[in-house]
Amino acid sequence: MPPGPNDALRSEHRRSGAAIGRTGRETMDTYIKNARIVTESGTFDGGVAIKDGRISLIVDGEQAISADNVIDAAGNYVLPGIIDAHAHFSHPGREFEGYATGSRAAAAGGVTTVIDMPLNDLPPMATAAAHAAKHDMVKDLAVVDYAFWGGLIDDNLEHLDELNDKGVAAFKAFMRTAKDYPKVNDDLLFAGLRKMSEFGNMVGVHAENDTVISHLESHFKSIGRHDRAAWNDSHPCESELEAINRAIFWSKSTGGSLYICHISFAEGVDAVRQAALQGVDVYAETCAHYLFFDMDDYLRVGPRLRAAPPIRPRPQVEELWNRVLRGNVDVIASDHSPFLPETYRAGENSPWEGTGGVTGIQSILPAMMTEGVHKRGMSWELLVKMMSSNPARIFGLYPKKGAILPGADADLVIVDPNKTWTLEEDDLFYRYKHSPYVGRSFHGSVERTIVRGETVYLQGEIVGTPGHGQLVQRR
Repeated sequence: MPPGPNDALRSEHRRSGAAIGRTGRETMDTYIKNARIVTESGTFDGGVAIKDGRISLIVDGEQAISADNVIDAAGNYVLPGIIDAHAHFSHPGREFEGYATGSRAAAAGGVTTVIDMPLNDLPPMATAAAHAAKHDMVKDLAVVDYAFWGGLIDDNLEHLDELNDKGVAAFKAFMRTAKDYPKVNDDLLFAGLRKMSEFGNMVGVHAENDTVISHLESHFKSIGRHDRAAWNDSHPCESELEAINRAIFWSKSTGGSLYICHISFAEGVDAVRQAALQGVDVYAETCAHYLFFDMDDYLRVGPRLRAAPPIRPRPQVEELWNRVLRGNVDVIASDHSPFLPETYRAGENSPWEGTGGVTGIQSILPAMMTEGVHKRGMSWELLVKMMSSNPARIFGLYPKKGAILPGADADLVIVDPNKTWTLEEDDLFYRYKHSPYVGRSFHGSVERTIVRGETVYLQGEIVGTPGHGQLVQRR
């Protein structure tokens, strides 16, 4: 008998040790019917029944399920909620975003769990006390679930154990100088990775060679270069690749798990892939803006697309897509990093002034549906793997998050795969309504976002209650 469309899902159930689901005789809280269900293992027509905030039953085809609330998906696609593994909500201490608006924008983008970075927090999350203080500040604001990155900085080695006990998803280290966030040299990176091998967590690195970039920046300033292209010229691919390879070396030497953040070009992915095939526990992340935009867009838009590492020329963007479509990239994230409007304006005429940072968490799923699924033929299963299942596994949240499985949290996003639309400023939920994605056309839209069984976003409106979002911890 040939395999049916749901065999891959059943196989996943068996691997996870979960049952197919309840009998369906009891009344469910919510039943999503008439849907196209997408998992990392396969896609099929069916539905999802929800009870007490969790997935209770996976339905293959059409079945009559008793439920208090029935959602007719009308043939649209149901995906596991997106897990954005790399976002900066800059809370507490900054006014760039915050959890009230950042989590609303996440919900509008189909993101059901945000893993929030410590950079731009004041103070950075480098101690258990900072963790507790931050959680107390944000717990009544979020409409989606969230996890915290801990910090690995120059003076907090003694605090890593207590942060790990708090369940931080990973520890962020900068190999490049950052404002208010001390960078790590090789000694601390080595020591931090060795600690990871002891208690089973992971270091994520911003991988750029600090001394090379500093030298190039000083040189370009000295000869009077203030053109936008000088930013890219001061952050060459070689400076990124060297730092990636150096971090991999220390990961291999210590046995500590390593996550390379926001890789901007194909050879960086290749380095991670080669190391992983040799047994190094290392993962590759890229970001939506490296796949949706190119250097010409940056030269036109300016500081709102000034990223570090920078957005590369179109041929390199296509090579990066080649690695994505091969399945060599583990995670696609947003690196959502907004700043104040006046700081962007200050950098309009010089890359050495003001600041840069991409405001994008609301657009990552539409961007990948548009550029990946529709333009380049990326499978829905691969999209789910890189944006839901893989981040859940890598950051210790699986199978509670990132899966359509009985017993998993009912974190789901319903998308209309065929809707075409243009993003307008009024559509944005950010604190400051600016984004380089504004004015761009998309193919595929987020229609509904569900977090633990509750609809938090519905067709352009936030309907979730602040405080519904919960802190999730690495398992």
